[in-house]
Amino acid sequence: MNSTELPARSRPFHQVDVFSREAYRGNPLAVVVDAEGLTPERMQQFANWTNLSETTFLLPPTDPRADYRVRIFTGSEEFPFAGHPTLGSAHAWLECGGTPQSDGFVVQECGAGLVRVKRDGGGLAFAAPPLTRCGPVDGAIRSRIAAGLRLAETDVVDASWLVNGPEWIGVLLGSAEQVRAVRPDFAALGSLKIGIIGPGPADGGADFEVRTFIPGGAMVEDPVTGSFNAGAAQWLIGSNRAPREYVAAQGTALGHAGRVHIKADDGDIWVGGQSTTCIRGSVLL
Repeated sequence: MNSTELPARSRPFHQVDVFSREAYRGNPLAVVVDAEGLTPERMQQFANWTNLSETTFLLPPTDPRADYRVRIFTGSEEFPFAGHPTLGSAHAWLECGGTPQSDGFVVQECGAGLVRVKRDGGGLAFAAPPLTRCGPVDGAIRSRIAAGLRLAETDVVDASWLVNGPEWIGVLLGSAEQVRAVRPDFAALGSLKIGIIGPGPADGGADFEVRTFIPGGAMVEDPVTGSFNAGAAQWLIGSNRAPREYVAAQGTALGHAGRVHIKADDGDIWVGGQSTTCIRGSVLL
C-alpha cells in the first residue's frame, strides 16, 4: 500500500446503466460514491479491474460553487470529462442523498471545469462543455478515416475535430443506414477516436444514428457516448445540419438501445438521457 493512502475500507458503490429507458441496454458505469483518501494509482487499478469503459470516483469539491468533484478513469487512463460518466455520477450522487446548492442544477467539478446537470423529464442532462478544438481535419487524416471505415472518400460528407476532453473526430455520413452498415478496419484507424453520425429514421423514433470507436489495448465500439454526442450536437446544430432538438440512437450495432436527447436552449446545448441503478452495494477500497 502507498504510504499516503488510507487503509482499505468499505465504500458505497453503484453500477449505473446510462442513456437508455431499458436497464442493461445503455452504457454501464461504475461509481465509487465516497473516494476520499484514494490515490490516483488505486483509482486506476480499480477502474482497470471493473473492466468497464469508465469508472468514476466522487470526492468533496475544491471549488465552492460545485456540489461534488469527480475523477473519471478508463481501464488505462484518466479523462478530464466524459458524458455518460457525468450523468451516471450525478444520478448516483442524488440517489445517495446529495442535495444541490442551487435550485434545479447539480454542479459537477471535473478536470474540464464545472459542468451543470439538470433534471430533464425522467432523466438528467448536462450542459455540453465548450469544444477546445474544432474545425476540419486535414486531407491525410480524412483519407485514413475513410479507409479505416472501409468507405469511399466521397461517402464522407464532412469531418471535424470535436475535442471536449476526449479527442474526438466527428464524421458525418449521408444516412443512418450507412452508419449502421460500417464495418471498421480498426488497425487502419489506429489511435484515432472516431464518431460517425448520419441522419434518418431509426428504431425508436431517433433522428440520427451514432457509433463511436475508441482505441485502447484494442479498439472497441462504445455503446453510448455522451461526450461525442455533445460535440456532434455543437457541430451539427451550429452548421444548421441538425435541428435545435433531436434524439440520437446509439448502440444498435451492439444490441443496445441507447437514446441521447439533445436540446439547444438559451445558449447551451443540453445532452440528456435516462439512467438506472442496476447494482447497489459496497466495495472494499
